[in-house]
Order: sequence, then structure tokens, then C-alpha cells
Amino acid sequence: MPAVVLNFGASDPDSPLSSDFEEVSYPSSTTQAEQLPLYHMEEKARHRRTKGPNVDGDVYDIPELMMHDDEGKDVYHKLRQTRTGMGGGRARQAPLPPPTSIREFLLQNLEHIPPVVYTLLSCYTRYHKIGWANVVVWDEAHFGKFGSHYLKREFYFDVHPPLGKMLVGLAGLLAGYDGSFEFKSGVQYPDTVPYVAMRVIMATFGVAMVPLGWYTAVELGMTQWACHLVALMVLLDVGWLCISRFILLDSMLLFFTFLTVFCLTKFHNQQYQPFSFDWWLWLTMTGLSIGWVTSVKMVGLFVTALVGLYTIEDLWDKFGDLKMPVRDQLKHWGARIACLIVLPILVFMTSFKIHFMVLNHSGPGDAQMSSLFQANLIGNDFKRNPLEIAIGSKVTLKNVGYGGGLLHSHVQTYPVGSSQQQVTCYHYKDDNNQWVLLPPWDKPSYNPNGPLQFLQDGDVIRLSHAPTTRNLHSHNIPAPISKLNHEVSCYGNETVGDFHDYWVVEVVDDTNRGSKEHVDKIHSLTTRLRFKHKNLGCYLRAANAVLPQWGFKQIEVSCTNDNDPKDVHTYWNVESHWNDRLPAGDAKFYKSPFLRDFWHLNVAMMTSNNALVPDPDKEDILASKPFDWPFLHLGLRMCGWGDNQIKYYLMGTPVIWWGSSLSLIVAILSTGVYILRSQRKYIDMESREWEHFLYVSKIAFLGWALHYVPFLIMGRVTYVHHYLPTLYFSVLMFGHLLDHFIFSSKRLTNQKKMIAFGVISSVIVLTFWWFRGVAFGIDGPIADHKGLQWRKSWNIYNN
Repeated sequence: MPAVVLNFGASDPDSPLSSDFEEVSYPSSTTQAEQLPLYHMEEKARHRRTKGPNVDGDVYDIPELMMHDDEGKDVYHKLRQTRTGMGGGRARQAPLPPPTSIREFLLQNLEHIPPVVYTLLSCYTRYHKIGWANVVVWDEAHFGKFGSHYLKREFYFDVHPPLGKMLVGLAGLLAGYDGSFEFKSGVQYPDTVPYVAMRVIMATFGVAMVPLGWYTAVELGMTQWACHLVALMVLLDVGWLCISRFILLDSMLLFFTFLTVFCLTKFHNQQYQPFSFDWWLWLTMTGLSIGWVTSVKMVGLFVTALVGLYTIEDLWDKFGDLKMPVRDQLKHWGARIACLIVLPILVFMTSFKIHFMVLNHSGPGDAQMSSLFQANLIGNDFKRNPLEIAIGSKVTLKNVGYGGGLLHSHVQTYPVGSSQQQVTCYHYKDDNNQWVLLPPWDKPSYNPNGPLQFLQDGDVIRLSHAPTTRNLHSHNIPAPISKLNHEVSCYGNETVGDFHDYWVVEVVDDTNRGSKEHVDKIHSLTTRLRFKHKNLGCYLRAANAVLPQWGFKQIEVSCTNDNDPKDVHTYWNVESHWNDRLPAGDAKFYKSPFLRDFWHLNVAMMTSNNALVPDPDKEDILASKPFDWPFLHLGLRMCGWGDNQIKYYLMGTPVIWWGSSLSLIVAILSTGVYILRSQRKYIDMESREWEHFLYVSKIAFLGWALHYVPFLIMGRVTYVHHYLPTLYFSVLMFGHLLDHFIFSSKRLTNQKKMIAFGVISSVIVLTFWWFRGVAFGIDGPIADHKGLQWRKSWNIYNN
């Protein structure tokens, strides 16, 4: 290729084409493929050369240039690369002809033999000795019990969305389990509980992680060497292996995370043929995967954010394509909105709809839901409540705020403030939730044989705690947590009290009758109320502030001076209602719409999840910090550690965790070096190689960051298993960098690449074999198993 000397001096002023810009002549044809600017080289990377002794300036090898015809949309000629969709990913291959024989079919599908082998190996590792521990291990106590609730159709409450737990219930149904076991931690499984079959079904999700890891590496355009290493790391990490072998949600969360990344990479590789069948298929599958992973745990929102960032970059790239018609632009936007926003939301909502349909009986989680929702559960007697509330009625009062509980008191007193009887909000049914509506002290006492006095807007009442007869009371003493609010307590008895016991009833609205103007009498379940302290002018409020251990971690109730009519935490409704003088209600008055129940449960889930903060009053030996995870500073004992117990220690295969974490640092440094060298006009890679390097690096690094960084700012308690979805992206980065620097290197011979592959794979296999016991189970005294504590911070041994 001829050498061209670039002269950047002033142009000839006598030239008729002279301007402020250098004039470059281009061939007139615009039908050929567009090429890159001067610094691009098609066949080999161009390196900057030092100038020779007889040449003024730098000398470059420059290929032939083609002009981009922008049809007059810009006054200056634009040099741009041919747009064939976002770069990177698996190179396109021509479709093979249909096979004419079994031999030809096998030859065409040889690439699928390695993932089949890895899948069989995964079946061995996931199922081997899976029933050895015949006791309830770790969080099987939670998720096994939730599966039991589905089989008994009892409503329960948990901080996670329902899909994974419904699948646990389905596993129990398929295994022949009847839902009668309580799943108490450490208790031995009876013969009537097919726990091995349930574990096998859960472990099948872990089995599928391995082929998904292989095919994702293939779709990311890695060489076969790197694909093998990614599959080996997914297969042989003892963390992923251990967590997949029990009745937990994590195997499903990991599976759907892997599936989402795989579908995204498949869709990326269909970008060259937009709106084709395969393009729609994988875009739809990506949307479904987002819905599924988010319906297992809200952690799925992190991989959803990765898909969202990819989509934003994709649409931005298309927005800059001046050749793309506006109609196609709109079709791309519409397709993304339909498949990546609407479809996942529908999947997420559908899981809750099924959840509500299955759990249609009253159960232990009723109190977390609205009173109207509970009234429609089989076995709940709310719908038989007397409809209209009267003085003398015994009631429970439900806070309408999301995550609100029942107004509650108990004999324990405040250790601070007034030292009077505590008043809290409690999320479970209890006799201490019951209150009697009575007239104020300056009015005649309630006469059970006198005329009925129905409760109305503006009435002044006392609320007497039924079990202790003390009166709901507030005074000018700061609340224990919300210091700007007044303390609420219980004071006096049936004959002792004062004007601080007076509360004014204010109607907000009614679910059935509408605004307060249409509410003549207060109804149970449907009428929303506020209670204003007559003397202080403050409002009874419960806003999910959690009391310390002396308050049994229940919700603080205070009296706020802020008169915000829209503050739902000051709204209450009558839930249970007892009055022998009034007729029973009618179920037709109590209908709870799905969207309201869906929203209420999700807010209650998030509120409860945020309340899972570390307890300063006690040490959680299982918890760990996010900074402990990347380099495996601390593991987790999943069960008892006695000499006669089967022991499981949740950690990772060290070389996999350490290597993948280091690869993130190397990726940042190498990308920075490449960018700096590019700015100095060094070209280290061809354009497609650079696009591929950036594409895989962005998927891996952003996926890791989006899953890891949120835990740094969370206030909730964290454990090492929270890092397991994050680990996948660092493993992809590890495989990507090994591929980039070793297996795709043009400087290394095949023999050296084989040696490198053999060394790396051997180290992974041998390390897994050394630590296999932490996942398969350790029997006997732990001290008999030497050499497992590679870091002093690991609490494997009792020292």
C-alpha cells in the first residue's frame, strides 16, 4: 500500500477551492461499502512510525478512502463507519444447509458436545450426596415453610416477590409433599417430607447455569478456550454449587440472571436483521427473563438496569444513523417499550395475581395486607363484622400506611420519657390489639342498655385498651424515636384519666361511598379515619419507625404536629369489630381491587426489607460486609458445627473469586491504556476487535457494578450469598481478559495457548477438588479436615 505524506500547511490562496479546511478529493462512487477514516486499517493494525531522515513529518500507511454520501444533510463531508448495528458479539455465520444424514447432522452440531458434557458434569456436582444432610439447613426454614403455605393455600407475608416461592411450592407438589411440616431450623426431616426430591428440583436450576454460562460466552464472541474456562468456573465454583443444593431461592435467582444475560447477548447478535423472527424472539425472551428474575427477588432489578443501559446505548446509536427512516426509529422504540418495559411488568404482576389466587385462605401474613383484602380470605370473619361503628364497640385499628400494622399496647412501659405503658403498631393478630370506644370523661358513662350512639365525623372519644383498661394518651413529651413528635402511651384505667385521653374522630373518605361528604356513619373496613388529639392538636401516626429491643422491634406510634391531610400514616380504619347489639355485615360491601392489593403488598415488602438492618444489641456471626466479598474475606456457616453434624460452609472457589476480582482491575487499567494510546494515534486493534473488547467489557463490568455498588449504600444486613449473582459478571470478565490477552493473541503460538489453558483449568479443577467438602458436606470433627483455612478471617475451624 503506498505511503502518503500528509501536509497540514496552509492551502494555496490562489486555488479556486481554497477554504479554512483542507480539501480532500474522494472517488465519486457512493455505492461501495463505507470505510473508516484515515487512521483505520482493514487487514492489520497500524502502528505509529517515527519519521525518517528524508521525510518532513510522520509517515503513515493509508488505505483507500470512500466518501459517505449524506444526501446533502450536512455541508461538510462526513467520514463514518458502515453501520451494521452495535459492534462486538459473535461473528455472523452463514446458515448451514439442512443435513441429509445423521452423520452430517452430528458434524453440524459438534459445537454442542462440550456444553452437553458440562451439563452432565453439572448434574453430578449438583445432585451428588444432595440428601446427605437430613435436617433443615439454613434458610430452608423460611422457603420450605413458604412452600408449605402454598400447598395449604394460607396467606403469608415475605419480603421477596412470589415466583420463586411458588416454584418451591410446585416442587413440593410434584414431590408428593402435603405441606404439613413446619421446617424449623436444624430439625430432622420426617419420612413424610420428600426433601431430597424437592432439593433435586431446586438444584436443576443450578444445573442449567452451566450450559447458560457456556452459550453466553459463545454469544459474547469468546474463543472456544475461553468458553471452556467460563463453563468450568460456573461448574466448579463451590459457592454456586453449595447454594444450589438446598430448598432456597438463590438457584432460581442465579438461573434467571444467567438467562437474562444470555437472551440479551442473543438479541445483540440479531441486530443485523432487525424485526426478523429471531430478532423478535430474543427481544421478547429478554423481556420475559427480566420479568422472571425480578419476580424471584428484587435483586433482579440490577440485571434489568444492565439491559436498560444496553438499550439506551443501542437506541442512541440508531438515533445517530441518518440513513434510518423515522418510521424505523419509532418501530425500534415501540419494540423496546413493549418487550422490555410492558412485558416484564405484566410478568411481574401476573406472579402476584397467581399468588393471590392460590393463597385465598387466612394465614399468618394477613395483618400485612389491607383490611379489605383480609375480608375476602376464606376463614377470615371480617366480612361478618357489624357494618356501622358505635360507642361501646370493641375494635382493632389498622394503620392504612403501606406496611402499617395494628394499634397495640402491652404492659411493658417506656424506659425513657413518661415511663407509662407502651403503645406500638404490631403486624400480627393479638388480644393486645383490641380497643373499646368510650365517651369522654365529661360525658355520661357508656350504658350498654341505653340507645345506640353511632360514631360520626367530629365525635370526641376515649380509646380504652381492652386487656389493661388503660386509655390511649398523649402529652408534651418527645416520642422515643421521632423526637419532634409527642409520645403516645396508655395511662389510667376505667375510673382514672384526664383530658389528655381525648381524641377527635376525623373522617377522610370511604372506599365504597367516596369523599367524607357522603359518609354519615363510620363503617368498619372501608372508612378511613384520622385521630386528632383534642388538647395538643396533633395526629395519631405510625410511620414504620422501629423501636429498639425494649419495644420488641415493633413500630413506634407517635402524635405528629404536622397536619398533612395526605399523610397516609395518619390514616386508620376499623378492622375487627365486635358489638352484640349490631347486626352482622354483608360481604358485598367488601371488595378489594387487585391493583390496590398489588401496590400495597409491594410497598409493604420494600418497607420490611429496608427494616432488616443490623441489630446493634447483638452480633450476627453470619453477616458480612460488601467489601468482604470480592476477595473472599469471610464465608458463612450454613448449619450447626458439631462433630456429629454434616457441615456446609458457604464460600467460593478461591482462585475463581480472586482471579475474577483482579480481572475487573485489569480491565479498567487496560481499557485506560488503550484509550491513551489511541489518543496518541497508536492503533493496537482493528476496529472490530476494539468494538468487541469494549462490548464484552461493558456487559461484564457494568453488570458487576450494578449488582455490587447498591449493597455499599444499603442499610440492611448483608450476607456473602448476596454476591453470588454479582460473581457471574466478574467471571465473564475473567474469561474475556484471558481470551483477549492469551487465547486471541497473535503473538502466542497454539502450543503456548494450550499450555496456558492447561495450567489455568488445572488450577481451577484442583482448587475445587480441595474445597469440594464445603459444598458436598463435611462429616466428623472439623479439625480432622486440614488445609481449608487459606485466609485467617475464614471461620471454618473452631479457633
